[in-house]
Amino acid sequence: MVDEKPEGREALEDEASEGSMAPSAELEEAMREAAEAVEAREGVRRDPVDRSAAAEELAAAQAEVERLKDAQLRLQADFENHRKRALRDRQEAHKFGHENLVKDLLATVDNLERALEHARSSGSADFEAMLQGVELVRREFLAALGKHGVTAVEADGERFDPEFHEAMAQEIDDSVPAGTVVKVFEKGYRIWDRLLRPARVVVSKSSEGGSGK
Repeated sequence: MVDEKPEGREALEDEASEGSMAPSAELEEAMREAAEAVEAREGVRRDPVDRSAAAEELAAAQAEVERLKDAQLRLQADFENHRKRALRDRQEAHKFGHENLVKDLLATVDNLERALEHARSSGSADFEAMLQGVELVRREFLAALGKHGVTAVEADGERFDPEFHEAMAQEIDDSVPAGTVVKVFEKGYRIWDRLLRPARVVVSKSSEGGSGK
C-alpha cells in the first residue's frame, strides 16, 4: 500500500514544521543571561543602596582631587623656595666667591707693607735689601695666585701663538726664526684652562736677505 501525502492545510503545516529549526540549548542560555544582565542593571538603577555607594565613590573622588590640588600647591611652593635659594647662592658666590683668594693675598700685602716701611726707615742706603724684599713679595703673590689656578702665559722665546699672545710690534731679528716672541711688554695670565689676558709681545721678522731661521 502506497502512503498518500497529506493535502491542503495539513500538508503546508507539515512542510513548515520540517523546514523550521528548534532553538538550541546554547541560544536559550545566552538569551537568559542577557535578560538577567538587563534586569541586574535595572536593579542597580533602582536600588537606593547602590545610589548611596555611588555617592560615596563620588565624594571619595572629589576628596582625591582636593588632595592632588593641595600637593600641587605644595610642590609649587617648594620649587619657588628652591629658586630663591639658588638665586641667593649665586649672588653670594658673585660677592664672596673670591674670598679665599683675598685671604691668601692679605699676607702678601702685609709683607709688602713691611718692606716699604723698612725702606722708609733705613733710607736709600739699604736699597738692595728693599729690592730683595719686594722680590720676595712678588714671589709670594704669584704663589698665592697659583693656589687658585692662575699661571703666567709662556711667551719670551716662544713661537707666536695668537691664542695666547697679542702682537704689539714686529722687530727684525735674524738670530731667531721669524714669528718668535723676542720681547714681552706685558705678561699674560690664565686661570686653569681659561685665558685671563694674552701676553702683549714683540714678534721677530727676518731682514731682507736674512736667514729667517
